[in-house]
Amino acid sequence: MRILKNVQFDFLGKRKLALALSAVFIVISLASILTRGMAFGIDFTGGTLVEVAYNEAAEIDPVRNALVEAGFDDAVVQYFGTVRDIMIRIPVREDTAGAEVSNQVMQTLRAQTGETLDQTDPRTRSQTCRISATTEVVPCSVQMRRVEFVGPQVGDELANQGGLAMLYALFGILIYVTWRFEWRFAVGSVVALVHDVLITVGFFSVFQLEFSLTVLAAVLAVIGYSLNDTIVVFDRIRENFRKMRKGEPIDIMNKSINQTLPRTILTSLTTLIVLISLFLFGGDIIHNFSIALILGVLIGTYSSIFIASPTVLMLGVSRENLLPVKKEGENESADSTS
Repeated sequence: MRILKNVQFDFLGKRKLALALSAVFIVISLASILTRGMAFGIDFTGGTLVEVAYNEAAEIDPVRNALVEAGFDDAVVQYFGTVRDIMIRIPVREDTAGAEVSNQVMQTLRAQTGETLDQTDPRTRSQTCRISATTEVVPCSVQMRRVEFVGPQVGDELANQGGLAMLYALFGILIYVTWRFEWRFAVGSVVALVHDVLITVGFFSVFQLEFSLTVLAAVLAVIGYSLNDTIVVFDRIRENFRKMRKGEPIDIMNKSINQTLPRTILTSLTTLIVLISLFLFGGDIIHNFSIALILGVLIGTYSSIFIASPTVLMLGVSRENLLPVKKEGENESADSTS
C-alpha cells in the first residue's frame, strides 16, 4: 500500500468513460428486469420447501426425474450443505395444500428405495419405514428434516416490504448526508447507491439467479458498505477543500480520492477474501447471498470513486459550499475582543 501513496491517478479525468460504462450496464440491467423479470424464490412467490436427508450420498438427477414423473415439473432440486442433504423447492399450487405437497414429495422419494412410511417418533422426529418386498420395519433411508410453507399473499407482502425497505434506506441516507455534508454530496451518494443496487439486481435478472430474502438482505448490506466507502471519500474531500486554498475542485477531489485509495483497496480486499470463502465453502444455501455481496463490494468500491465524486463535481461543488457557516455576530465579538 506504500506504492499507492506515491501514485496520483487522474480518476476524475476518466469520469466520462466511467459514466458511459455504468450507463451501459444500467440499461442492460433495466432491460433485463423489465423483459425477463426476476427469478424470485418461494420467499416471494409462495410455495413449499422440503429438506430431506439420505443415509448415503444422493444424486440430483434421479431425484429430479422422480419428481417430474410424479407431476412436479417445476421442482427445484439442489444440494444443501452435503451430498446427503437435498433441498426441494416447489412453487405454490392452488389445488394442493402445502402439507399435502410435502407428503407427496416424500412418498415419491421413498418409492425410489422401495419404502413406505411406518411411523414418526414425536420426540426425536426419526422416521421408520416398511420395506415393500419384506414388510420389514427399518429406519427410513430418506428422512424429512424440515418443511416450510409460504402462501402467495405472504410472498407478495414480503416483496412489497423488501422494496419499501430499500426506498426507506435511500431516503434516510439522503437526509443524513445532507445534514452531515451538503445537498450535492447527498445527491452524489444516492446516485451511487441506486447505481449499485440496479447493477446488482440486474445481474441476478440477466443470469436468472434465484432472488430470495437472503439476497435482499445482501443488497441492503451492499447499500451500507457502499455508503461507508463513499462517506470516507467525501470526508477527505471536505477536509481538503477547507485546507487547500489554491487549486481547482477537480484537482482537490482527485487528490482526496488518491489519499483514501490505500484504505479503500485494503478494506475491499479483506472483505472480498471473506466473501469468496463463503462462496466456495459456505454451501448452496448462501451461494447467491455471497454472489450478491461480492458484486456489491466490487461495484460499491467503483461507484464511490467513479460515480459519487463525479456527480458532486458535475453539480458544481465549490470551497464556499463546504466552509463552516459563521454565526451572526461572531465577527463583531471577535473584533471587540481584539
